[in-house]
Amino acid sequence: MKSIVLLHGWGMNPHVFDDLRAHLSMRYDAQALALAGYDDVLSGEPCTLDSMVAALAARAPPRCCVAGWSLGGQVALAWARSAPEQVERLVLLATNPCFVQRAGWNAAIDARVLQEFAAALDRDCDAALKRFLTLQAQGDVAAGEVLRRLRACIRHGAVAPVKTLAAGLRFLLDTDLREALPLIAQSALVIHGERDALAPLAAAEYLARMLPSGRLLVIPGAAHAPFLSAPAEVMRAVTEFVDE
Repeated sequence: MKSIVLLHGWGMNPHVFDDLRAHLSMRYDAQALALAGYDDVLSGEPCTLDSMVAALAARAPPRCCVAGWSLGGQVALAWARSAPEQVERLVLLATNPCFVQRAGWNAAIDARVLQEFAAALDRDCDAALKRFLTLQAQGDVAAGEVLRRLRACIRHGAVAPVKTLAAGLRFLLDTDLREALPLIAQSALVIHGERDALAPLAAAEYLARMLPSGRLLVIPGAAHAPFLSAPAEVMRAVTEFVDE
C-alpha cells in the first residue's frame, strides 16, 4: 500500500486534513503529521527547514508521497530535496517558494502583512489567528464554508504556542526556495486556487515551470484552501497523481 503524508500550514493543525485524509485512507496509508511545535510530541520551535524536515522524516514511512499546504508545502519541498530516497512524489497545495516580495519577485505578499501578524500575536493571539483564517478564505466562491471549516479545525485541535507561531512567521519572512527548485527531481502536482490572496497564482505557475517534473492544476474560484473549497476535485487529482 502506498503512503502519503499531509503537512498543514501556519497557525493550523493536522485536523484541517480530516476529510481529505479519511478519503485517502480508503486507498493509501494516509497520515496527517504536525509540524514541529504544533503538538505535544514535537515541542521545539520551527526555526529552520532542517529541523522541521528531520523531525518529520523520523516519523514518516521510509517511502511516501508528501502533500504540503502553504508553509507545509515549503517544508515538503525541502524534504524532497534532502531525502529523495524517502519522498517519492510531491503535492503542493497553495504553496509559494518565497511568500514575501523581494527584488525581482512580485508573486508574493508584502512583507508588512506578516510583520503585522507577528505584532498582533503579542497583543491578542486569538484575534490574530481569526484574522488569518479570514484572509485564507478571502475571495473564495465558497468563502463562508471554507471559513467555517478552518474555524472548526482550530476549535478541534490544540493551538500552537505563541512562540511557535512567531517562529513560523519569521520562517515565512526569511525563506526563499527558488534556487532549490531545479534540484528537486520528484514528480510534483501543484494545486492552487485561482483567487488565492496569500500566494498569488503566478507563484504556482512559477513552481510548476521551475520544478523539473512539475505540473499545475488551477482550481477555479478557490482561494488559499482549495482542498476545502473544492474537495472532490482535489481528491480526484491527488488520487490520480499518486496512482501514476
